[in-house]
Amino acid sequence: MPIDLAQVDWLYVILLAVFVAVSTFLGGLLSFSHRGTGAVLSAVFFAAIFIFWTYYPHRVPFLPRTITTTQESAAKQTPAPAPAAPAAPQRPSNPVRDITPPKNPVTDVTPSSPPATPAR
Repeated sequence: MPIDLAQVDWLYVILLAVFVAVSTFLGGLLSFSHRGTGAVLSAVFFAAIFIFWTYYPHRVPFLPRTITTTQESAAKQTPAPAPAAPAAPQRPSNPVRDITPPKNPVTDVTPSSPPATPAR
């Protein structure tokens, strides 16, 4: 299974499910049982509740582990280690040392000297 269920923060999932239930109830109540309007209102209510709960800087134990306030994240940051010095460049293991192109026996023919003319 690609999802490790042991790593899921179940308390946070339950809290979000409660937010969805409350926002759905409010959306249905305010839309007078019109499905489209209720769905839009539910989505807006859930977005508002979720943004308030997740990003408002309050000290609540149900915040997800990945989201912290700016003061907490500044206190937890450690400087990154300096990069290691680069190693000496490695020589290629190619046995060919000559980079001149090979000669083509068909096209690279040297013209022969013209035949000698007999003396008269």
